[in-house]
Amino acid sequence: MTRALFLEDSYMRECEAKVQSVKDGKFIILNQTIFYPRGGGQPHDTGKIIRGDDEFKIVFAGKFNGQLSHEVDTEGLQEGDTVRCIIDWERRHKLMRMHTAAHALAATMHKTLGALITGNQLGEEKTRFDFNMENFERTKFEEVVAEVNRLLKEDKELKTYTLPREEAMKIPGVVKLASALPPTISELRIVEIPDIDIQADGGTHVRNLNEVGKIEILKLENKGKNNRRVYFTLAPTK
Repeated sequence: MTRALFLEDSYMRECEAKVQSVKDGKFIILNQTIFYPRGGGQPHDTGKIIRGDDEFKIVFAGKFNGQLSHEVDTEGLQEGDTVRCIIDWERRHKLMRMHTAAHALAATMHKTLGALITGNQLGEEKTRFDFNMENFERTKFEEVVAEVNRLLKEDKELKTYTLPREEAMKIPGVVKLASALPPTISELRIVEIPDIDIQADGGTHVRNLNEVGKIEILKLENKGKNNRRVYFTLAPTK
């Protein structure tokens, strides 16, 4: 199994790795990786794999049959090659900020409005939330966003740790879709924003809330009787 370095340290920008297998010339499995594979609403990382003077751009990273796979733009990597992986850090950090902002917003929406997120898609420049809410009032939603932005100014460190499945499942709301978890998962990775949110999560986040910036609403839509959609972006941190 590939060691997922992005789960151990989201701020790691480079690593050395060894090519374990190559399929069809362009699908590469490494012994360890810093590249996050697409999943959970978070896009895959981009960057490059370097071998000597040769450069192979990452065009996709995904998880297939439990394996982390990297698709590169050029053939040439061979099993056993020692390589250097370099992440597109600007893109990664934007997605980390978005992901932490999304957790803070979702938790506050649920606490204040009783809204539950039904779908999401993180992006570098904007993020989409779908949520269920029967009586939607824009002014109340804007108040929630203002409260989240107040929280995002705090000097508050996030916590990341693992818990045995049985213990983790005792935490209210730690897994929004508990029945969807494969029964083979015995430990859950927990991401906690103290006093705001705690949930099982396999994505990348910033270390401190004050790295996120300010949430700015781009668009609010009604998508049906109880279905709502919001698009938001982040203003840069100062």
